[in-house]
Parts: sequence; structure tokens; C-alpha cells
Amino acid sequence: MPLHTVESTRLYRQIADQIASLIDRGEFGVGDRLPAERELASVLGVSRTSVREAIICLELAGRVDVRVGTGIFVREPPAAAPAGAADDAPGPFELLDARALIEGEIAARAAPRIRKRDLARLEQAIERMRAGRDDLARRDEADRDFHVAIAQATGNAALAAVVARLWNERSHPMWRRMQAHLHTTALHEMTVRDHTAIVAALASRDADAARGAMRRHLERVAREFQRRWEGPPGAPPPSAATEAP
Repeated sequence: MPLHTVESTRLYRQIADQIASLIDRGEFGVGDRLPAERELASVLGVSRTSVREAIICLELAGRVDVRVGTGIFVREPPAAAPAGAADDAPGPFELLDARALIEGEIAARAAPRIRKRDLARLEQAIERMRAGRDDLARRDEADRDFHVAIAQATGNAALAAVVARLWNERSHPMWRRMQAHLHTTALHEMTVRDHTAIVAALASRDADAARGAMRRHLERVAREFQRRWEGPPGAPPPSAATEAP
């Protein structure tokens, strides 16, 4: 009997396809507001982060308009699918979760091995992040160098290659769209503080402290992205003065 190749489709793509099917069948018309994330997650039996990644996927495909703090609205379908909308890359929250796990252990491995020149390189990367506050490309380059440098401090080139590969996933349109919606000056400042705490833990050569500092940083970024998206309708994102570090 004929057999067909079995393809693994990421969960967020499956969710996006279901929502797109409802739109195509007329369950939701152009201009209609989709049910809240909480409701969609409950009906589908999935996490809200998976729903959020599906919504970003639909936004990239030109099927919905995301208005942070207001809702998700159906758009007129585009004549052709935009580039990057139909691939099967890891979702932003999936990527942050993987990085917290992997880079936390890498920081722990680097702590007892780190040298003064490694710490100096990390401090320089933080200064470049501060200087590039209003320059996304410059800031991201410094941030990438920081994380790769920690992996290089382990003395294991394979670990450095893994971190570089994970970081490069941030160039995907899904990550960029999430960042465009939710990244703020306040979040950048908290990121700089997180990096300073990571360097302090590495300088103490405390593996547990380094692991914890790295994981707290990446888990906090995920929480901030979650919290900002879920703000009450019409409310502006929290200001730097009201955010907890």
C-alpha cells in the first residue's frame, strides 16, 4: 500500500491552521475580534504561550491584526503569503525556554573556569549594550557576544556553537515581530541589570549562582513578554518606574 512521508508540525502551527480554518469558513469575518487567548487556550487544551505563538504566525501570514492590550482582529487575507510566514521554526517562547535550560547549564560550567580576560570581555559587552540602547542592531550584537563569550569560557567549542545557533534563531520573523510589539526601554534596562548579575555570579566562580542568574534572566524576559501582551484593554505598557527588577 502507498505510504506518505510523516511530517512533524509544531504545535503553534497546528493551532494557527485551526484558527485560519475557522476564519476561512466564515466563523469570524474581516474586522471581527477573535476570542481572548485564555478562551482559545481552554478550548484547544493548550498553553497560552502556544496560542500566542500561533497568533504571531497568523499575523505574519497577514490573517490577523494584533493590537496589544486591545485584541486580535481578522484582516482581509493577502493575495500571497508573506515570506517567512509558512515555515516551521521554533516559536519565541519555545526558544526562550530552551535557552534558559541550556545556557543555565553552560553558565554553571563556565563559572569555575572563567578567567579575568573573559570577565573583562563580558563587561565590555554590557557597556556596548548600554551604549546601543537606541540602536537595535548594535544592542543585539553586544547581547549575542555576551552569551557566546560565556559559552566560549567553558573551553568547549561545541557549546559556543550551540549558543550561537540558538541566538541566530532570533533573526526569524516571529521573534522580530514579538520584539517589535513588546520590547521597551524599561525591558532593555532590566536586561542590562540581569547581565550584570550574571557577570557577578561568574566572577564569584559559583556554579549554582551563575546557573540561577542566567535562568532568571531568560525566564524573566519570557514573563515580561507575556505580561505586556496581557495588559488591560487600552492600557499602556508598564513604565520603568513601576516595573520590578
